[in-house]
Amino acid sequence: MDFAMRVNYVDVVVSDSLKHYYVDGKRMGYQFDIRLSYYRGHFLTVIDEFGITVDGTEVPTERIKFCINGKEFSPSEFDKCYTEFWQVIEPATIRVFYPGGLPEGEHKVGVKLFFRSPYMPIGPDHQYMPVDSCGSKTLTITD
Repeated sequence: MDFAMRVNYVDVVVSDSLKHYYVDGKRMGYQFDIRLSYYRGHFLTVIDEFGITVDGTEVPTERIKFCINGKEFSPSEFDKCYTEFWQVIEPATIRVFYPGGLPEGEHKVGVKLFFRSPYMPIGPDHQYMPVDSCGSKTLTITD
């Protein structure tokens, strides 16, 4: 991406939100919350790039679930989520399938999130302003 507007309203990665998640009593992975660093919410269909890194290692997309409005989506489904609106005041939970979970202690969590603002046209052929809502933070895993 050549350029993107950046608006720092909130930290993207929510403090103290990293924890393991369990299925039938087995530790199946970890999760944390993120916020949209923008002044208004958007439909998930406007997300153009999304990725997660933990301790400098990129998490495979097929291991990620984006949880919002009581539903879970794979990032590959964003282009079909026309009716799923991410409220600017509501955090989304990112769930990563990682059997056994992360080791106890601190982990650097990074989020790559670029979306287009559908009400800010910047050129022909349906080009809209790209917005950078990326962020990172060091979190401590808790159970």
